[in-house]
Amino acid sequence: MFTGIIETLGVITNIDKDKENLHLTIKSTIAPSLKINQSVAHNGICLSVVSIENDEYIVTAIKETIAKTAIGDWQVEDEVNLERAMALGDRLDGHIVQGHVDQVGVCTNITFEKGSTVFTFSYLPTKNNITIEKGSITINGVSLTVVESKKNEFSVAIIPFTLAHTTFKHVKMNTRVNLEFDVIGKYVARLTKPELF
Repeated sequence: MFTGIIETLGVITNIDKDKENLHLTIKSTIAPSLKINQSVAHNGICLSVVSIENDEYIVTAIKETIAKTAIGDWQVEDEVNLERAMALGDRLDGHIVQGHVDQVGVCTNITFEKGSTVFTFSYLPTKNNITIEKGSITINGVSLTVVESKKNEFSVAIIPFTLAHTTFKHVKMNTRVNLEFDVIGKYVARLTKPELF
């Protein structure tokens, strides 16, 4: 379980393709404090640590993860948002995030406003996911509030601090991102419209 509050950034130093899996080596300041088999969210994808050496660690993504996320777009030297699992009893500063990506979204517009940057994302309707204005959404692991919600499209406003300290500074038009929709909203949608699932 995560909160969507990014702790730090990591840098991909190696990507090793092994049959249908990807082994990713990540360099980060949190590496020395990690443990084998610990869960860490990487751009919102929950991956288990399989190896640690000094300031680098390795995680493995399987075929299903590669197919359902934007992890296949990652390259060596890319930065990724990192968050360790929430400790029981900690404040929940973001919202309840599972680290299970629902689908990939695409950036369709970026508007620079006084004090914030507004990003608009679209997503395919095939998964029947929804957003609501002022509801929660997780983009590449970052817990955000939806500003405007339309059918298969939504926007979020990013404050300068978040822009500077997450991978949002690298998001451009047509950038693919990992989306995790609000878990409570997903249950409500399934209960009220079971025919869609």
